[in-house]
Amino acid sequence: MPQENRTPRRRSRRRGRTASFTALYIVVLLCLPVILSAVIWIGANDVLALNKPEHSATIVLTEDYFTIRTKTDQDGNVTTTYNAKMGKVASLLKKNDLIEFKALFRLFSTATDGEKKLRPGAYHLNTEMDYRSLIAGMGAHSDSRVVVEVTIPEGYTVAQTFQLLEDNGVASAEVLTEYAASYNYGFSFLQDIPLGDATRLEGFLFPDTYEFYVNHDPKYVINKMLQNFDANYTDEMRDFVASSKYSLREYLTVASLIERETDGTDRGKIASVIFNRLENPNASAGTNGYLQVDATLVYITGHAPTAADKEIDSPYNTYKYPGLPPTPIANPGLKSLKATLDPDNTGYFFYALGDDGHHRFFTDYNSMRNWMNTQALYQ
Repeated sequence: MPQENRTPRRRSRRRGRTASFTALYIVVLLCLPVILSAVIWIGANDVLALNKPEHSATIVLTEDYFTIRTKTDQDGNVTTTYNAKMGKVASLLKKNDLIEFKALFRLFSTATDGEKKLRPGAYHLNTEMDYRSLIAGMGAHSDSRVVVEVTIPEGYTVAQTFQLLEDNGVASAEVLTEYAASYNYGFSFLQDIPLGDATRLEGFLFPDTYEFYVNHDPKYVINKMLQNFDANYTDEMRDFVASSKYSLREYLTVASLIERETDGTDRGKIASVIFNRLENPNASAGTNGYLQVDATLVYITGHAPTAADKEIDSPYNTYKYPGLPPTPIANPGLKSLKATLDPDNTGYFFYALGDDGHHRFFTDYNSMRNWMNTQALYQ
């Protein structure tokens, strides 16, 4: 009897379990559409930026967020392609509470080729932007890009200009220097200047106030300044230079000397001194073609000139080498360039700075020395 009673009990348990599993299965089947609908709805809210609390953030995409490939053709033209690392981008957006689902954002980006549309930069984004708008908002031509205003002072060198741009978050000085040295910008005034050194652009980076994007493409940063020079270099100036014995680069070299020497009121007179010395190397004034401009020593050393600096063996040392230095020593402004092309007509060969901060001009060395003896600056 006991053995006969065990079998029915097992069957009863089995039937109980089967009934429970069947009920659970039915519940799951009934709930699954609801769960899927909820998941889809939550995901759709994220993709379409629906029902999100108001929030904004500044997103900075450095070059670390991209796989960057550059290709240089035989003419020196550089082509750069960017492919964003969307996993890192999604993590950044999630960290800044702009999206909820990183995997969903990556999937959407893959389906829309989003990784090819992003560029390095800083962008103002907010939770009203759906996935498509977020991707477009981090693109090269986005209205969401953060803009910074930078004033390039007259007389800044290429190195000083690039450092100022780096300090303002526009682009790194190192990369700007690389582009200045190696990129073949398509301006006629640069075509005879060989690639290879960033100083090839000395004199051509026009001083002005600019608006740049934060993390701007360095190629276009430089191009913007060159375009400004091209716009200010008028047809009248071009015709004058074309008919002159001096090249544009030589005129810019003179203008850069003026820019670094002027007190702001005497550009035309300084220009006359420089050209008088260039044109009359054997004049009785005794200059022998040496320009003797202290600003060239500063360009070499980076500090206020000393007597010892005059012995430095450098083609930029206008105390040791006659004539113009090999390149401009700074980027002159328009006033200095105009003074170079139209200098005052004087007999001056010398000038010296007075205690009042202004220059005095002289036809001979002895007159200058006698006056300097009256100034505390030279005692």
